Amino acid sequence: MAGERRSLLPIPPVVQGSSISIVAPASFAQPERVERGAAALRKLGFEPRFGVSSGERGPMYFAGSPAQRLADLHAAFEDEGTRAVMALRGGYGANYLLDGLDHALVARRPKAFFAYSDLTGIQLHLLDMIGLPAFHGPMLAADFYREDGVHGASFQAALNGDAYSVGAGEGLRTIKTGSARAVLYGGCLSILVSLIGTPWEPRTEGTLLFVEDVGVKPYQIDRMLWQLRKAGKLEGVPGIIFGEMLECASPGAAPGLLEEAILGALEGFAGPIAMGLRSGHVSRANVTLRFGAEAELVAGDDARLDLLKPAG
Repeated sequence: MAGERRSLLPIPPVVQGSSISIVAPASFAQPERVERGAAALRKLGFEPRFGVSSGERGPMYFAGSPAQRLADLHAAFEDEGTRAVMALRGGYGANYLLDGLDHALVARRPKAFFAYSDLTGIQLHLLDMIGLPAFHGPMLAADFYREDGVHGASFQAALNGDAYSVGAGEGLRTIKTGSARAVLYGGCLSILVSLIGTPWEPRTEGTLLFVEDVGVKPYQIDRMLWQLRKAGKLEGVPGIIFGEMLECASPGAAPGLLEEAILGALEGFAGPIAMGLRSGHVSRANVTLRFGAEAELVAGDDARLDLLKPAG
């Protein structure tokens, strides 16, 4: 069960001119994407400061050994000269860092941590264990390298700690009407499901749940939602928001199959359901979401998600 949620650690605003630690806790990135992403971040007025091992390529698909990647992540939080931490990209490998995470070290100097995809496990574990807000948002070599890769308004609002709203302009649409307010929580659906039954099991119960994924077929999404339900992970969830669900289609299938599969898997779910929000794996303009803080979903003729300013 979820149990009582921890109070959020205060996160200092990230003002223009600040340095941002760049780490690669999972897979390595293409060098040209790293260069373009760094240039885009500098153009916004921030200075990327790369971890010692962030340029490692290997072993296999990893950006260095688990020990190297964990040391970089810890160093990023310890660095007094940076105001935020951002993952280079996702990929695979962050799960190997979960055993060694130093909660006390991170809690001593909490910072905004921008990531998604494979980093979902680390972000949610730090949120659950020490109250570090999770910023499900753009990564340097996954989004910033693209001309239209980042949704600027939500990124800036998240940096400032401001309240903000997203809606139809960010792809959000209603598939089941209603309204719901709770702590926003979630991430990559396949990562959430993979953590069930482990010591890092996500605490989705009672939250306003956001889930997204990429390149999985409708029947696979159906199966993962079935697993969440049967594991009790939708208990007390008042509303669900799905991401853009990029490339989540079956070749030759009817265009509405994904929505049909979602509604079928969630048959009897009492709360509102919306989908299409461009956050995480997206085609463009990656929206930043703030997990751990209150949010409200209003799903009617139009759908809107209000990210409320954290208390304190």
